[in-house]
Amino acid sequence: MLGLIVIVLIFVGTGITVVALAMRSGRKPDPKATKRSQPTVMAGVALVTVAFGLGIPAFVIAYNNGSQSKEAVGGISLTADEQEGRIVFAEKCATCHQLGAANAVGRVGPDLDRIIPPIAEEKARIAFINDAITNGRARGDGQMPAGLVDGEDQERVTAFIAKTAGR
Repeated sequence: MLGLIVIVLIFVGTGITVVALAMRSGRKPDPKATKRSQPTVMAGVALVTVAFGLGIPAFVIAYNNGSQSKEAVGGISLTADEQEGRIVFAEKCATCHQLGAANAVGRVGPDLDRIIPPIAEEKARIAFINDAITNGRARGDGQMPAGLVDGEDQERVTAFIAKTAGR
């Protein structure tokens, strides 16, 4: 939100500056004053451009230090493997499935927040998800092929879904 405010203020400031320059007096300035003041104005414009050109990226880099990627939507803390699982989920699963923690709004496959059973034991949730990924599903409106992800990616996606689905 803070970044959006900064960007809006920059555009408003730029707009005001452009309008102010466009509405300058139509009188011809003193040629001696123009020669002296024009380099000053150009230096000021260059300084502001460099300040924004370096300042905005520096602000964005400093503000987005990676701590936000450690949390899923809803404030669920994620391990490094679960963070990787979220990335793989976004690449391979989010097109079809809905999952609030990943901001996934796919419409072909089921809503994972609703279909993952509210099993108390995490091992049972993981087994359910692994079975779906390994064997695929042919229920409902779509058909999920088996083995879209495998190996470490499957473990990471499973861990991410098991931790976040329905929460």
